[in-house]
Amino acid sequence: MARARRIIDQTGVEVETAADGEVDEESEHPQSNGNSPGGAPSERLLRIAKLIYALHGLAILVGVLGTATVLGSFLFGLPSIAAVILNYIERDGVRGTWLESHFRWQIRTFWFALWWAAVGFMTLVLMLGFAILGATGLWVAYRVLRGSLALADRRPLPV
Repeated sequence: MARARRIIDQTGVEVETAADGEVDEESEHPQSNGNSPGGAPSERLLRIAKLIYALHGLAILVGVLGTATVLGSFLFGLPSIAAVILNYIERDGVRGTWLESHFRWQIRTFWFALWWAAVGFMTLVLMLGFAILGATGLWVAYRVLRGSLALADRRPLPV
């Protein structure tokens, strides 16, 4: 019986490979998306997801502490715009991992907030818009907090 070898891949993750001359199922299908075998995301992608939540959180904090609103700062502040661009750039790298749910969560939070902000602005004349805008701001804060906590526990989010 051949003995397996342990090596460090390009992402710094220790993986087990088949002994010389043997074919390992995982090595037949190498993952080129920066993830370690078995669908676990790389540490680099985990750091990126944390950075994206941090950028969204910074935008919310600016909205709370500054003269902008939470929703306005989230949608039009540079931290959130940079975060959603980073989501789209790195999205292919998380496909097939539990981290994919976080990227989808982050992207949907941004676009649904933009949608509800537009609805809120269109209904400001009816005074209903203020409630929609306020509720959307709270919803955004909830989504960023819930996603951050799930990521800290390394849990996927419902999609």
